[in-house]
Amino acid sequence: MADKPADTQVGPNLKRLRGQAGLSLSKTADLTGVSKAMLGQIERGESSPTLATLWKLCKGLHLPLTALIGPPTTLSENIPQEQTTANAVKDAPSFRTLFPFDPQTGCEVFVHDLAPHWEHLSQAHSEGVMEDIFVISGRIEILVRDDWVPVATNQALRFKADQPHGYRNPMSTVSRFHNTIHYPGISQMPGTNT
Repeated sequence: MADKPADTQVGPNLKRLRGQAGLSLSKTADLTGVSKAMLGQIERGESSPTLATLWKLCKGLHLPLTALIGPPTTLSENIPQEQTTANAVKDAPSFRTLFPFDPQTGCEVFVHDLAPHWEHLSQAHSEGVMEDIFVISGRIEILVRDDWVPVATNQALRFKADQPHGYRNPMSTVSRFHNTIHYPGISQMPGTNT
């Protein structure tokens, strides 16, 4: 059975995780900075959140991104390595999940395809979050502390993602890279059993 597109998983995941944490829509709005009305629309599938909104939710609720965009997971040993979740998030680059959040490693892994001359600025993630970038093809630039750092094919970069940062493709062709996001202090997803 194929996975649902990411945007159709966000609402049910948000509602389930919010319920498991015992959070009202009002409390969730306070924690995330996303309005109560927008939260309700997302949960009912009436609105597809932007990537910026997804990160606000993740930061406010102390969740990895795949907690919202992917199918619910349990223990890391039960996560099939070939599992992927296609991206259907508004205003996001094309990406798929290679490995959803793993409580044993504290990370999740994506592969991104950046369209030619595409640029995205990202707000700071939760404190301590780090990202590893490894370029598979093409070339990208990562905004780190107000400087665009070039990363070419077969090169890697690790940076603190708990500060504003960005991604851009300066080329006239698609660039592809792996992105591993490390979440310190998250040992399991809310509502899962270890």
